Amino acid sequence: MKKNANKTYFDRVHSWGRISTISALCVLLMFPIAVTLYLDVSPSVTAILQGLLKLIPTYWTVAVVEVIVYTPMLGAGGTYLSFVTGNIANLKLPCAINAMEGAKVKANSEEGEVISTISIATSAIVTTIVLAIGIIAFAPFLTTFTNSALLKPAFAQVLPALFGALGAGYFIKHWRISFFPIIIMIIVLIFAPTMGASTLLFVGIVASVGGALFMYKKGLLDKVA
Repeated sequence: MKKNANKTYFDRVHSWGRISTISALCVLLMFPIAVTLYLDVSPSVTAILQGLLKLIPTYWTVAVVEVIVYTPMLGAGGTYLSFVTGNIANLKLPCAINAMEGAKVKANSEEGEVISTISIATSAIVTTIVLAIGIIAFAPFLTTFTNSALLKPAFAQVLPALFGALGAGYFIKHWRISFFPIIIMIIVLIFAPTMGASTLLFVGIVASVGGALFMYKKGLLDKVA
């Protein structure tokens, strides 16, 4: 009975996920199509193909890597929601991980699937509301804030501060497992400082799994919770 219930749940998640993804793609394409029809102009097919040839190798690779990397951490529902609403690495993933950590559930569990989906949905709603309020309230002062010599350096450190705060707890709690991927990432950044965030994330996950597996086989993680 439980197995059938799980199958029904995931079938519905995938069905609505496909519908939402296709709907989002259609909405995104509606604007350029509307502009083309309204102005009675059409872009050159050659120009489009030339532009795509430059972007496809990078973005298709990143797209495949992100699906492989994010799905085990976000779950089925969380993955669909995240890829439709966007800003996964900066917002959705930290929210999901923090929520599952607070609820003390694993990402690959049924509870983790539910917690991840709820946290990502809440994040998307709250983000939209906060952005709307912020734009309306701070629009007259935004240029002053961003151009201020005193405040401008702070805006450049928002993401490092966010990920530093989230990562510090994990590093302290699992310092043995964290040691190897941190060293690998430092080496990678020294020799490839301009590497993209998605590629860095994939390298970090591979280093984390590989390092943890190596230490486990050597008996170095017996006392790690």
